[in-house]
Amino acid sequence: MTPPVSLLPGGSAESSASPVAEPLTLGVMGGGQLGRMFVHAAQTMGYFTAVLDPDAQSPAGRVSHRHIHTDYTDSSGLQQLAACSAAITTEFENVPALALRELAKLRPVSPSADAVAIAQDRAAEKAHFVKCGVPCAPYAVIESADQLTAALTQNLLPGILKTARMGYDGKGQVRVKDAAALRAAWQELKQVPCVLEKMLPLGLECSVIVARGRDGQMVNFPVQRNLHREGILAVTEVYEGHLPEALQLQAVAAARAIAQGVNYVGVLCVEFFVLQDGSMVVNEMAPRPHNSGHYTLDACDQSQFDLQVRTLAGLPLTPPRQHSAAIMLNLLGDVWFDAKGAKRLPDWSSVLALPGTHLHLYGKTEARKARKMGHLNVTGASAKDVRDVALQAAAILGIEAF
Repeated sequence: MTPPVSLLPGGSAESSASPVAEPLTLGVMGGGQLGRMFVHAAQTMGYFTAVLDPDAQSPAGRVSHRHIHTDYTDSSGLQQLAACSAAITTEFENVPALALRELAKLRPVSPSADAVAIAQDRAAEKAHFVKCGVPCAPYAVIESADQLTAALTQNLLPGILKTARMGYDGKGQVRVKDAAALRAAWQELKQVPCVLEKMLPLGLECSVIVARGRDGQMVNFPVQRNLHREGILAVTEVYEGHLPEALQLQAVAAARAIAQGVNYVGVLCVEFFVLQDGSMVVNEMAPRPHNSGHYTLDACDQSQFDLQVRTLAGLPLTPPRQHSAAIMLNLLGDVWFDAKGAKRLPDWSSVLALPGTHLHLYGKTEARKARKMGHLNVTGASAKDVRDVALQAAAILGIEAF
């Protein structure tokens, strides 16, 4: 493992395990939209960037100084990334942890492979939450027929059966109401390792984004209130009065405990369910910037991607400040289709004629339903201002009101 470094923009390094070609380059595993926004933030701060992604047309690869076009486990590609990068991060949690471990032998990698591995496995993730003293929904791990039978005695139905690995945006999840449905769902999911979670009376959803440096310093953004549709984030709202203060304090403390418990380095998002009785349980964590933090690009003095750069480069962390009320609308590929299913170009002119609108498109060449194509941030002086504009924008784009 290489020692911690402090990598200053413009080509100077306070400490380095081995020579790195100047100007300093920050590497990222993954070329999606989160990587693209990280690349933009790093370039703004004076760094070169290198992206490793198997897609020749990846959004981040197309804007980076260098795109290493290989699979995530390709040894030659990993060597190339390590050779040109002073430090390396990841933009999504399904990058193989083994690849991150190989890179960490050569360069500082954050978040660590161990932290990413926990987020890749729901059973390990929930065990980590319990270890950190943060409550989650009652659950059982199902890896065999015997464990499935045992789960039937644990008062977990109705529930949600989720694959332990590779599930996101509602994928790999089946709602089950009784024993027969549970058995059928496990068959449908090919009997892979799963977690059965008890369904609880949901009031609302929220999330917290924290950034933690190698020195243990930690900062966080305000708690985000989220609305999901079909398992995909649709709307994030962050402004004064959007959530009770006591709930926000509880969520921040829980997110910080989860980050501290795994000695996390980087940007981490922790998602929570707030139940109808006002209590809160943790849902999952994402070892990277998150959709619910996209509002920070326009509503805060630092974005979540700025903090990702700082944690990777070992630069000081200062508490981010939100200067504007904000709502983020997730722009899925559905927006590029009319009510009859015909393709169309969204009416960006009418949207951008509204005050406080900030359009972010991800450079993807093909719009598909449920595919994340971009997001729209709306900022303003008050909650009423941003809600009025966000609802107008949603109506123009054919997005359901909220």
